[in-house]
Amino acid sequence: MNADAVDEIRGTAAGTASVPLSVLDLVTVGSGRTATDALRTSVDLARLAESRGYHRHWVAEHHSMPGVASSSPAVILAHLAAHTERIRLGSGGVMLPNHAPLVIAEQFGTLEALAPGRIDLGLGRAPGTDGATAAALRRTDRLNEGADDFPQQLAELTRFLDDDFPDGHPYARIHAVPGPVQATAPGGVQSPARPPLWLLGSSGFSARLAGVLGLPFAFAHHFSAQNTVPALDLYRESFRPSAVLDAPYALIGVSALAAEDEKEARRQVLTGALSMVRLRTGRPGLIPTPEEAEAYDFGPMEREVAESWLRNVVHGTPDAVRAGLDDLQKRTGADELMITANAHGGDARLRSYELIADAYGLPAAPVRS
Repeated sequence: MNADAVDEIRGTAAGTASVPLSVLDLVTVGSGRTATDALRTSVDLARLAESRGYHRHWVAEHHSMPGVASSSPAVILAHLAAHTERIRLGSGGVMLPNHAPLVIAEQFGTLEALAPGRIDLGLGRAPGTDGATAAALRRTDRLNEGADDFPQQLAELTRFLDDDFPDGHPYARIHAVPGPVQATAPGGVQSPARPPLWLLGSSGFSARLAGVLGLPFAFAHHFSAQNTVPALDLYRESFRPSAVLDAPYALIGVSALAAEDEKEARRQVLTGALSMVRLRTGRPGLIPTPEEAEAYDFGPMEREVAESWLRNVVHGTPDAVRAGLDDLQKRTGADELMITANAHGGDARLRSYELIADAYGLPAAPVRS
C-alpha cells in the first residue's frame, strides 16, 4: 500500500468534528443572477473553505440545467486552483460515460500539474442530465451501453493515468500528457503522481465496484438517502485492500444549511425544495428567491415531493445543524461529510458554511486577499 496515496484520500478531522468536513459546490445560479455571479461565489466559497479548515472542495458535472453552472468541472477546478493554495479540489463527479477516458486523463493530468497533490478525480456512471442531453453528449442513443461499459471505461482511464497499457495493446503507444510518461522520457523530471480515483454512486453498483477495486467511495445521500446505509454496507462488505487503501473510506454528500435562526434557515432551504419540484416535473430553471418559494402554491403532489426532499436537508440554527450532521455520521459510519448548501443567494450559502465551521470550532484563519 502506498502511504502517500492514503494521505491524499483520508482527511483529518478539524476542530471538534468527529470526521473531516468538506464542500460539494453545485455552482447554483439564482433567479436574477448570472453564471458569472455563481462562479464568483464558487471562488469565494473555495477560499472560505480553505481558510476555515474544510478538507476538500468538489464540483459536480451537470448539463442542460439553467440553475446549475457546473457543466465543465475541469475548467472550474482550474479556476479554483488559481485562487487557492492548500485545499483539495476535485470532481464529485465527472460522468465517465459522457467522455473519452483519454480526454479525462489529459484534463486531470493538467489539473495535477497546476495544483500538485491537491486534485481528486471522482467518477460517476450516470449522465448528470436527461436522456436526450446524454445522447447529444455521447453522440449515441445507446445510453444503457455507456453505463454497462463503466468498469471497462474505468479500467481504460486508469491505464491512461498510470501509463501502463501492456505491450501489444492498441493504446500501448498512446500517452496522456501531462502524465507519468514525462518522467520516463530522456531528461524527464515530471512527477509521476496522479490524482486519486474515487467512485461515486447513489445505489449499489458503484458501491460494490469501489469495494472490489479497493477505491474510496462517495455516496449521494443528499438525493438518495434511502439507499445510503445499504450502499455503504455493500461497499464495506465488498472491500478488498488495494495499493491505495488498506481499509474502506467512504464519504457522503449531505444537504445542510445553517442560519442564525430556524425560520430563516427554513426560508432558505424552501428555495431548493421548489427547485427540486420543478426539476422532477420537467421544468428545471434558476433557483427561485425565498420570496418566490414562500409565495408558491404547491399542489398536493408537489408538496409531497418538497417535503420528502426537505426531510433529508439538515437545516436550522448552527447547533441544530451540527447535531443533525453528527447524528447522520453516527448512523452511517461515514468517514467524511461533504456538505452542499442549496440556497438562492451566494451570501446565504457562504454564511451557512461559516456558521457550521463556527459550530465545530474550525480554525478562523482570514481569507487571503
